[in-house]
Amino acid sequence: MVSAGGRGRRASRFKQRERTMRRVLAILACGFTVAGCASGSDALKSATPTTTLQFESEPAGAEVKTSTGQTCKTPCALAVPAADLMANYTLKGYKPQTVPVKLVPPQDTRPDPEGASSAALPTFSPSPVVAELEKAGPERKPAPRRPKPSAAANTAPADAPAPAPAARSAPAQAPAPTAASPWPPAPSAPTQVR
Repeated sequence: MVSAGGRGRRASRFKQRERTMRRVLAILACGFTVAGCASGSDALKSATPTTTLQFESEPAGAEVKTSTGQTCKTPCALAVPAADLMANYTLKGYKPQTVPVKLVPPQDTRPDPEGASSAALPTFSPSPVVAELEKAGPERKPAPRRPKPSAAANTAPADAPAPAPAARSAPAQAPAPTAASPWPPAPSAPTQVR
């Protein structure tokens, strides 16, 4: 038989092990969470490197919007992703202009003599991106519509002579088809359908 005092010791040891196990699991969970956050910080960084690109316009003060969604007023510089893009220039009173910008890979990618590999940054063509905006022509307002003459104004006065009826001319005869013509001959007389 087991005494009542023995059960109490076993129960307290079991509770103690359970508490220890919970602490170990909590510490492991915190460790995994911290490790996940540390490796996730790389995911927040942009996979595409950025390069500063200069934008200018003639006249200055035009708004530039890149195909990546960045905007600024010229003259300005933007940190853009190292990829091909389009730059749209707009300025009130001027025609909008779009300039394509191409990425040019670096020419020299050899490592330094000391053994450090310094990756050469890519460049853009054109750099700086320049747009000469053309003045927009004056806005033309649509001509005001003239009122249509009413039917009463088109009627001739009672004392005016009636116009002579138009003489019907005979239908023009089509030239006779030649043997080399790809078209069928024209009908000789008009036919009436009843």
